[in-house]
Amino acid sequence: MKSLSQYLRQPHADNCDCSVCWVNRNWVPPKAPTCRSTPCTECRPAQWSKVNGRTHVTPAYTCEKHKPSNRPPKYWSVVSDTGKPTPFVPLREPFELVG
Repeated sequence: MKSLSQYLRQPHADNCDCSVCWVNRNWVPPKAPTCRSTPCTECRPAQWSKVNGRTHVTPAYTCEKHKPSNRPPKYWSVVSDTGKPTPFVPLREPFELVG
């Protein structure tokens, strides 16, 4: 019986048709979405590239001017404030309906 470590990190055959090999053969980097606002020189979209046969993602950066606010949008409001929440307490004793 072979151990799992003997199978890990083994090279795939040239004609391998597994999902990993298929993606590596047919992978096309996605196009960056176009920004509706005026792009500035500090903001940059995420970038995908292949480094040593592996996909490498450079994360996007958004400057302070274009970063979304931590506050919720203006239309967001409390619908109904009923006070402190009441915790659910399950009944542990059997009961009978009266009536």
